[in-house]
Amino acid sequence: TLAGCRMWTLAWLGIASLYLEAAWAVPAQEERRKVEKPKADLALYENLDLDNYDLTLDNYGEILDLNNYEELYDYSDLAPKIEVGTLAPRPKNPAAVPNPGTMAETPKLQPPTTAGPVRPAPIPPQGLPSCLLCLCIGTSVYCDDADLEHIPLLPPETTYLYARFNRIGTIRASDFTGLKKLKRIDLTSNFISWADVDAFRLLPSLQELILPENRLTALPELPRSIIRLDARLNRIPSTGLQPEAFRDLKQLQFLHLSDNQLDYIPVPLPESLRSLHLQNNNIQTMHEDTFCNSQDHSQIRRALEDIRLDGNPINLSLFPNAYFCLPRLPTGRFF
Repeated sequence: TLAGCRMWTLAWLGIASLYLEAAWAVPAQEERRKVEKPKADLALYENLDLDNYDLTLDNYGEILDLNNYEELYDYSDLAPKIEVGTLAPRPKNPAAVPNPGTMAETPKLQPPTTAGPVRPAPIPPQGLPSCLLCLCIGTSVYCDDADLEHIPLLPPETTYLYARFNRIGTIRASDFTGLKKLKRIDLTSNFISWADVDAFRLLPSLQELILPENRLTALPELPRSIIRLDARLNRIPSTGLQPEAFRDLKQLQFLHLSDNQLDYIPVPLPESLRSLHLQNNNIQTMHEDTFCNSQDHSQIRRALEDIRLDGNPINLSLFPNAYFCLPRLPTGRFF
């Protein structure tokens, strides 16, 4: 019918108009995308603060959007194409190619000749026994708590020896032979009960001899270079001191003999003496000339400021004329 024909015509016209609109819309969208893409790129770079740009591992994700990183940069076209071959280039001269069958054999090791004796390799010189048993640093030898029973052989340049807390029982004169630079010997807390009379006398540089907490009953002779003698906590009686043992020690400043078995104060004492410790002995009396010259009342011993006699049975108030030359009274009992 006429009405049906009109309906079909309108339907076809509608479909045709839709196709035409879609065809026109595609170029318009492409054009808009071309215009909007540079704007988007500019907006991306506008967010970058180029003045304060500091790219670190912490802000790397903030500056560059890693999700869109592949869209911004595409390096696939820039990668050069490399062809990898599997065959070596053919040599120009075929004769230059080695024949596997004619290759030289690995030379065989010849057995050692027996024409003459085989000498062993030289052994490097070993250190002295003291530096094997102890610790040697420069010219100092440290042998503390090393379970020693005697003085080890020391290097000739030894200046300071520390051999404390061992089991050394005797000191021989040969233990320190030739040690002309030895200044200090510290043998604290050993079992020393005897020392040869010349064990220390021939040491020209010895300044400090430290022997506390041993079992000595006599003191050997001392070199004139001695400045400090410490023999506390031994078993030395007055008979264990040589007569006038300290008279010629013009450099002696510290004489510490406390906690022994002395019966009297050893005299004469050198003018260089500064400190005299004799506490905890068995001293009961003294002479008026023990510290001062009773014939010279103008004498002043300014150096001797430290005298300790406490722990002895002596009453110091019984000897008022014995201290007139001293800058300070001895420490002890005055009643």
